[in-house]
Amino acid sequence: FSSRADYVRGVLICRNYKGDVDMAEIDHFLPLLMTQEEEGLTCPIMSHGNVHFLWIKHTNLYLVATTNKNSNASLVYAFLYKVVEVFTEYFTELEEESIQDNFVVVYELLDELMDFGFPQTTDSKILQEYITQEGTKLEVAKTKVPTTVTNAVSWRSEGIKYKKNEVFIDVIESINLLVSGFTIRMLGLIHVNANGSVMSSDIVGTVKLKTMLSGMPELRLGLNDRALFALTGRDKGKTVTMEDVKFHQCVRLSRFESDRTISFIPPDGESELMSYRINTHVKPLIWIESVIEKFSHSRVEIMVKAKGQFKKQSVANNVEVRVPVPSDADSPKFKTSTGHAKYVPEKNLAVWTIKSFPGGKEFLMRASFGLPSVENDEMEGKPPITVNFEIPYFTVSGIQVRYMKIIEKSGYQALPWVRYITQSGDYQLRSNF
Repeated sequence: FSSRADYVRGVLICRNYKGDVDMAEIDHFLPLLMTQEEEGLTCPIMSHGNVHFLWIKHTNLYLVATTNKNSNASLVYAFLYKVVEVFTEYFTELEEESIQDNFVVVYELLDELMDFGFPQTTDSKILQEYITQEGTKLEVAKTKVPTTVTNAVSWRSEGIKYKKNEVFIDVIESINLLVSGFTIRMLGLIHVNANGSVMSSDIVGTVKLKTMLSGMPELRLGLNDRALFALTGRDKGKTVTMEDVKFHQCVRLSRFESDRTISFIPPDGESELMSYRINTHVKPLIWIESVIEKFSHSRVEIMVKAKGQFKKQSVANNVEVRVPVPSDADSPKFKTSTGHAKYVPEKNLAVWTIKSFPGGKEFLMRASFGLPSVENDEMEGKPPITVNFEIPYFTVSGIQVRYMKIIEKSGYQALPWVRYITQSGDYQLRSNF
C-alpha cells in the first residue's frame, strides 16, 4: 500500500510473501507512475528491470503487487480488488488513515488472504470469525482456527441457527441497448421518423440470495434452462439460453456440467449465486421520440415523448430520461405531463424524472432554453439520450425459477421467496440530426 503523500517516507505497509523480489524495488513504482502520467501513457502494468508492478488505485491509495515471473495478471488483479473488498468490510472506508490506525489487523489479514504467493481465505465473513478489531486481549478459547478455514465448505460456518428458515431469491436482469437511426428535424415544420433500429442488445442477469437457514442445508435450484430441457427431452413452455454463466464457489460445477443441476451449500446471509448473459434481440421497453426546434440566435425548444412498451400490468419505477442540450443553453423552462424535469448545466443535460410509469402509457416533456450562440452548435458532438428505470416483478428474457429444493438433515421446513427485477443497463438512443 502506498500513497503520493508517502512518497518521501516510503510505502505505508507491505508484505513479502516469497522473498524473491527485493523490498527496495517498490521505491521505483511512484517515479515510474509519475513519469507515465506526465507523458499521458499510464499503464496498469509497469516494469523496472526484471520486476513487474501490477497496481490499482483506490481513493488515495495505490495497491501494488510485484513479481519477477510471468504471473497470471487476471489472478493478480482479481486478488487486489478482493483485498479492497475485504478491507472495506473491516474498516468501512479504505484510505490512508484507516491503514495507519489498523496496522496489526491489516498484517493479520494479509497473512490470511495469501500464503507464499497463493490466495487463501478471501471471504470477509469467514475472516471476521477469527480476526477481529476488539482489542488485543488473548482468549485461549478463541485461539482455535474455525473449521471453515480448513473445511471443504469454507464459505459457511457450522452451527448456524434461525427461528424461521427462509431463503430469498432475486433474479435481476439489466438491459444493454443501443438504438440508432431515428431522426430529428429542426426548423420549420416538425416531424419525427421514429423507425430507429436496434444496433445491439443483450441481457446481463444475476441471481442473488439472502439465506437465513439453519445448519448445513443443500439447495437445488431449477431454472427454465433450454440446455437442461434438451437433456431431459422436455421442451414444453418458454426456455432461455444462458451464456457466459459464472457461479459462486459454492456451486458444484461437475454436477452442473453433467446434468445442468445447480446444487450448492449456500453462504449465510447475502451472496451472488450466479451471473449470466442472454444474447437476444430486445425490444426497447421505454421508447423515446425527440423533437428539437432551433430558432437562430434565440432559443431551442425540445419535445420528448416517452412510451412504455411493456405489459400494462407492469410499472416502471424511478424512470429517468437524460436529454443532451447545447453547452451554451440557459434560461430553462419545462412543462411535463407527469413527473418533473430539471436542468443540469454541469453535464449539459435536461433530466426528466417519472416516479411511476405504467406499461402502455405515453408521456410528454417540453423544454425551452435560451441559446445565445447557435452558430457554435456544429462543433459539438451528438451525445445519446439515455434512460434509467427499474421494473419489478418482470423479466424481459422470460427466465423463471421453476423450483428451489432445500434439504437439511434435521428435516425442517423452509420457505423460498422469489422476486424478479428488470432494470436499465447501458440503455442509449442515438439520433441523426
